[in-house]
Amino acid sequence: MQIASKEVSATSLVKAALEKAKRCENYNIFISLNEEAALKKAQEIDEKIKKGENPGKLAGVPYALKDNFLSKDGNTTAASKILEPLKSPITATSVKKLEDEGAIMIGRVNMDAFAHGSSTENSYFGPTKNSKDEARVAGGSSGGSAVAVALDIVEFATGTDTGGSIRQPASFNGVYGFKPTYGAISRYGVVAMASSTDCVGFFAKSAEDIDLLMSIAAGQDPYDLTTLPNYYETSEVKDVKKVGIIKDFDVKGEIKEALEKEVEDLKAKGIEIVELEMPTLKYALAVYYIVVPAEISSNLSRYDGIRYGYRNKDAKSLDEVYGKSRSDGFMPENKRRIMIGNFVLSSGFYDAYYLKAQKARTLIIKEYEKAFSKCDFILSPVTPNPAFKLGEKTSDPVSMYLEDVMSVPINLAGLPSLAFPVSETKDGLSLGLQLIGPRRSDKSLLDFAERRLK
Repeated sequence: MQIASKEVSATSLVKAALEKAKRCENYNIFISLNEEAALKKAQEIDEKIKKGENPGKLAGVPYALKDNFLSKDGNTTAASKILEPLKSPITATSVKKLEDEGAIMIGRVNMDAFAHGSSTENSYFGPTKNSKDEARVAGGSSGGSAVAVALDIVEFATGTDTGGSIRQPASFNGVYGFKPTYGAISRYGVVAMASSTDCVGFFAKSAEDIDLLMSIAAGQDPYDLTTLPNYYETSEVKDVKKVGIIKDFDVKGEIKEALEKEVEDLKAKGIEIVELEMPTLKYALAVYYIVVPAEISSNLSRYDGIRYGYRNKDAKSLDEVYGKSRSDGFMPENKRRIMIGNFVLSSGFYDAYYLKAQKARTLIIKEYEKAFSKCDFILSPVTPNPAFKLGEKTSDPVSMYLEDVMSVPINLAGLPSLAFPVSETKDGLSLGLQLIGPRRSDKSLLDFAERRLK
């Protein structure tokens, strides 16, 4: 990661990033650019360097902000119409930590509205295109973040991962994407999707860069009571001897070939491969699409056209303000998840669906605990397929949801996972795998990736 210095100014780094962003407009990466404020911050950092002051660990490093992070710079839209006018009065804790170390946000990047999706096609501002093939999806929900890093516009980007929203677009675009242990980084100031699975994480060009970002961003926050004490910097790096492979996933084609090659490479490096039977994971997708919509329906109830954001001006009663503002402001996928969530929480169906799903979630957590008693980490595909074509799955929600089958179990269990690039398909599309660790093993996982997965 190139840091500003007396030889390379922060201003030159930011100008170069902004120029690249403008040259890549056809990919539809940025919802808005933060040009004026970014250049002003760069000048301030250059002044600090001239005076011999400490400019921070990320001095002058340009980065892209997923547009569900609140920041006083620009509007936080969450890629939705209902939040398009929102000027945030606060800055997210994670953003403040990064910028206190000198990182400079050059713009807000596209995503599925409210992070509901696996392709960035559910954005009010249109889809972001894949960095390798403009006819294909960037992945989601953090598609803009992944493409901004893949096209070398920025050194890193923020993301959120509720069911694979960092790891899947990282895999589709050939970059590193990290979902930490649940609670490692504060969610304060991040637009909520599903509060029990949302995680703040990063996209970068190496595991080493993500390690630096984690050392800055991780830690307890009095504004987010789900955050953990800062275990990251004090964690001991484990000596990894065994890596598990999940037998229950039916992997095919070029992804299967990539997984088999990585297994052989690990064996050649002295790592023992352990085959794991994890039958409970076949229920994870169904559990996820009960638990998460239930939380979504609760979290989105605050967007009513009254308190903030978009309001329908033709409404003639309070009921119409609520109804018309939400009807106009939410994307079809948002509405679908609200309806599913309200259904599974409704009287007569709560015990049949939501309560059963939560019990099954506990079994999934125990399944991972059992697996990690046999190995140090687990190696798995991120998705069952490479990046699919734009529009290919938009009319078939179930087909779209099935893209998450290998990523959502990790979120239900609150585990850390790193997506990393391994190869390309015969069509030139990026292929990635993910390394999964026990809770709080984040530092060891990144260390292993940096030393043994190259």
